[in-house]
Amino acid sequence: MAEYTIRMADERGHVLEQVEMGNSEGEVRERYSQQGFLVYSVKPKGLLSAEVRLPRRRKVRQDQFVIFNQQFVTLIHAGLPIIQSLELLMKRQRNPFFRSVLQDVRDRVRGGELLSGAFAEQKVFPKVYTTTLLAGEKSGNLEEVLGRYIAFQRLAVSFRKKLVSSLVYPVLLVAMLVVMLTFLITYVVPQFAMLYSQLGVPLPPMTMVMLAIGTNAQRYAPYVVLALLIAGFLIWRWMKSDAGATQMDRIRLKVPLLGGIWLKYQVAVFSRMLSTLLSGGLSLVPALETAGESMQSRLISHGISDATRLVREGQPLARSLETASVFPEMSVEMIEVGESTGALPAMLNSVAEFYEEDVTNALATAMALIEPLILIVMGVVVAFVLISLYLPIFSLGAGGIH
Repeated sequence: MAEYTIRMADERGHVLEQVEMGNSEGEVRERYSQQGFLVYSVKPKGLLSAEVRLPRRRKVRQDQFVIFNQQFVTLIHAGLPIIQSLELLMKRQRNPFFRSVLQDVRDRVRGGELLSGAFAEQKVFPKVYTTTLLAGEKSGNLEEVLGRYIAFQRLAVSFRKKLVSSLVYPVLLVAMLVVMLTFLITYVVPQFAMLYSQLGVPLPPMTMVMLAIGTNAQRYAPYVVLALLIAGFLIWRWMKSDAGATQMDRIRLKVPLLGGIWLKYQVAVFSRMLSTLLSGGLSLVPALETAGESMQSRLISHGISDATRLVREGQPLARSLETASVFPEMSVEMIEVGESTGALPAMLNSVAEFYEEDVTNALATAMALIEPLILIVMGVVVAFVLISLYLPIFSLGAGGIH
């Protein structure tokens, strides 16, 4: 008998990996399949460490991935086997990295692994996708489950594009302000400092302050840039930690106007994702675990984890989310109605639509306030710089300086 590494999922969707003794891969697979486990893969022990892994530093673009899944569902619906469908899409894929990923998926499926396990091994796809595939494989309805996931991704991509397009103009304004101030302070102000030093005349306090700022900025600019880069890198590393990401979420949620928009956006994403997983046949606890791990906000992810623990203990979902003290009261009430009527997936979709529309309107209102505020700040700062620089010249022209 030999040792085999078996990777499988139980009836609740929890993925397990352990070493078992067996006469062959097929015998180990059959043994655990009869016990009710969904077996991903069975391989001789030590094979995983000897495998040559593909580099996974890059990611597949979301819109590109949506197109792939649309084509994949179409081929499956037409009756093509999964391996043949993967081969056809792999050959048509222009992105070399995505092509290599699909090739590895095809090879794993051909070797006996489940499709969900093959995609999960790539480490570049969201867990909600691999979990959705797993639910489709367990229910025997992969085509319908993938269709729901595609609809979810289409809505997510469309909503994200709306958010990005509404933020483009304010970001451009801020970038213009930074560039303009940098040019004025590091180039224009030192030129005026040289001019007034040659004139040797007394200067107003406002002008002296501005000239000191410009001269020091030009002198210490490389050190300031270096310090900012180091500080940015340290903050980025801190935000990658659990404590840093959680603290940053708390700060983000306290920002006026934008904090509430961020919370509603996360609630909309969670509701849409959970509805997709439940509609695909996944039970509530694994669906909550997958949705929680897929959230961008670490604070909300922790809240979902707490709610998942309470649901596992027998508490209703709405009451568990309310106890977590993260979700808005309106969303909890709507989920409670969905639970009581037995239409939770449909109600979660309604929650997502409600908050998506709310985010769109709130963001439009916030941008309508922020954009003129940025313009006013730009005008005030530029006016202050110019007045402080030209004030001595005005005084000379009026005969105030001799």
